[in-house]
Amino acid sequence: MRIGHGYDVHRFEKGLKLVLCGAEIPYEYGLKGHSDADVAVHALMDALLGAAAMGDIGKHFPPSDPEYRGISSMELLRRVKRSLSDNGFEIGNVDVTVVAEKPKIAAYIMLMRENLAEVLNTDIRNVSVKATTEEGLGFTGALLGIAAHAVVLINEKTGFQHI
Repeated sequence: MRIGHGYDVHRFEKGLKLVLCGAEIPYEYGLKGHSDADVAVHALMDALLGAAAMGDIGKHFPPSDPEYRGISSMELLRRVKRSLSDNGFEIGNVDVTVVAEKPKIAAYIMLMRENLAEVLNTDIRNVSVKATTEEGLGFTGALLGIAAHAVVLINEKTGFQHI
């Protein structure tokens, strides 16, 4: 059993879509980034890769590579899941916390969980998504952007030989 933690932040920018865990959230601002800037999925990918000691998303999907410009973070998550499986790991559970003063995302939590469970090919009971605020403190409290944390548990497949 291995545990991983991921953290990511993205700045708000007008004229962009806001995507969290693959769900498009109506809001006047989106998140700025090289891909679709899904901050929650980025934190989750870093947690999964970290638990497997396979680096981080910047190593696997460098922002300097034009292939990843505007790409769906859910597609990148699919690739991370495949890489974990190919290297002898299976996902136990994932827990994602979105830190945002606005917009309120409670109405989208179940959709986010469903999206993640589908891509990770796991039961929805293994996927947690939560939201919190910083009570007006920090950059999220000042409405400058959104942060996300993720904690995961992965297991090594029995009988798998690492190369």
